Amino acid sequence: MNDQSENNLPKLSQPAQRALAGAGIRRVEQLTGYDESEIRQLHGIGPKALKTLREALAARGLSFKKEATE
Repeated sequence: MNDQSENNLPKLSQPAQRALAGAGIRRVEQLTGYDESEIRQLHGIGPKALKTLREALAARGLSFKKEATE
């Protein structure tokens, strides 16, 4: 089975890839269900990975879920 057909995430560092895989995130579209702070909290996700993910979402006209304001 070829994982590339399932995974459309941008090129990220190995720790960032493992963090997203560990959270069950394999497609850019899945990121719309999370706000940035949730993704930032994953071990292995740094500012560069977050910026790359934000750009990948924007390229598809998508964005992270809006953070809840209290």
